[in-house]
Amino acid sequence: MKTRKVMALLLTTAMVGSLFAVNVPVGAADLEPITFTYYDADGTNNAWDNPVSEAITAATGVTLDVTYPVGTSDGTQAEDIALMIAEDNYPDLVFAKGSATDLYEAGALIDMTDLIEEYGPNIKKMYGDEFEKLKWSGDDPGIYQLSYADTRATTLQTGGTCQIQWAALKENNYEYPKTIEEYEALIKKYLEAHPQTEDGLDMIGLSISASDWHWMITLGNPAGFIADAKPDNGQWIYDDDNNFYYKHASEDEKEYFQWLCRMYNEGILDPDFATQTHDDYVAKLSSGRVVAITDANWDYAAAEAVLISDGKTDKTYAPLPVTLHAEDKAPTLQYQGLQVGWGIGITKSCEDPVRAVQFLDYLCSDEGQILFNWGVEGVNYEIDENGNRYRTEDEITASQTDPDYSKKTGIRNFNGFPNYGDGATAEDGTPYTPNTRETIIAAYNEEQKAACEAWGVEMLIDIFPQPDEFETPPFPPVWALQPPQELSDKISILDEIAWPGLVKCVTGTEDEFEANWTEMVDALNANGMEEANAEMTEFVSQFIH
Repeated sequence: MKTRKVMALLLTTAMVGSLFAVNVPVGAADLEPITFTYYDADGTNNAWDNPVSEAITAATGVTLDVTYPVGTSDGTQAEDIALMIAEDNYPDLVFAKGSATDLYEAGALIDMTDLIEEYGPNIKKMYGDEFEKLKWSGDDPGIYQLSYADTRATTLQTGGTCQIQWAALKENNYEYPKTIEEYEALIKKYLEAHPQTEDGLDMIGLSISASDWHWMITLGNPAGFIADAKPDNGQWIYDDDNNFYYKHASEDEKEYFQWLCRMYNEGILDPDFATQTHDDYVAKLSSGRVVAITDANWDYAAAEAVLISDGKTDKTYAPLPVTLHAEDKAPTLQYQGLQVGWGIGITKSCEDPVRAVQFLDYLCSDEGQILFNWGVEGVNYEIDENGNRYRTEDEITASQTDPDYSKKTGIRNFNGFPNYGDGATAEDGTPYTPNTRETIIAAYNEEQKAACEAWGVEMLIDIFPQPDEFETPPFPPVWALQPPQELSDKISILDEIAWPGLVKCVTGTEDEFEANWTEMVDALNANGMEEANAEMTEFVSQFIH
């Protein structure tokens, strides 16, 4: 098997350049070797040294010299981007996450509009009817980044608004909680029956990771989903008139955090939630001792891979549509439109922006997308007699259980690249990604299959409110937009108040909660929350279509 895969890889690498060059507007004259430096703000040692990157180089002539955040005090890109600006020295390509505004205001990003018009047919095809949304703002119609979000995606897998171990659901005859009151009852019921793991570790009812930026993912975002019943717009919720409000001062979130306070004081919430490192948090999940979490599926995927490989599939997590009030709809499957604001851009330091755009256009092509999402034919996937791609059981297992699968194969290994999402199909009708309703159902483990059978549904997402039950907002997801620096600074100040303020509200006594909440809200108001609300409302208005 290994010999066959190696030979297939060598053959693919040798052929891929000539095969793809015919179909992609890179052209034979443009296959001259070139190296672009690429800063990946979400990268973790993702070097350009795997089979997929080698095949991309064979098809385009482009090699990427990849760097990523290392040695920064907060583990993010902010200090790196600030240093680039101070030295006026930039990589050729950059995925800056939330620091793109800094680069834009420094004049570091080039407007790709004309280049895309001439060299980017696949880019225009990928974004289709939403291409115009790539424009920076109402005041500046330039295109400085390509969205890294999964374009034309259909949500087929989700973590829901919160999660609980399958073992707990199984013992509850698969009756799943829909409100936090029911969620709490199920956690307590399972803890009472199983106070310790089989190897003697004390079980933890609910854990959260809030000692670093993950507080937004496991503490802040769930509050918006569960309490406000709103989709992800970062720190913001909105009313029917599209007025925006800093969400951590909402009355519904007050009720949610008061619930967390009670869970903390009753010993259900992990006493270390605010101080443990994220690695400690993941290790706890990987041990199988945490009954419930409020997290994003990408954030606990590594822990689940360990659990599955250790034969503890029942300790992995069921996605739940839990809300604060029974009448609310969990917004997990709501489509919010093309996400813009975060993406890959070309800087003024790039000496060959034409080749850079041609490279990005290749990534957007059918060939590039299939390579990036599926891997190398004969190695990561096969073609059946009907011309459809499929993965072997061994490959599927490896993708689910090996934490380094993407790094080893190169499949979806580089953050910031433009991508089609699950459910999107190529011109020949075949899916761009391995994830379809059929393949996801086929890949369900025994716990997931048992739940679907008990619920009488085909897929786990079928228990959630469906996309057609929601209206698509007239603006893109706000969390990824790049507001003006002055507004960004105000938001940062509010976050610096909310983070410790919410932790204090949760870790104080129940009798102290009201005073702690009032103290936090007063501090938010004293530091410009109302002005920020008005400015955010005005800022988002220019993106309303």
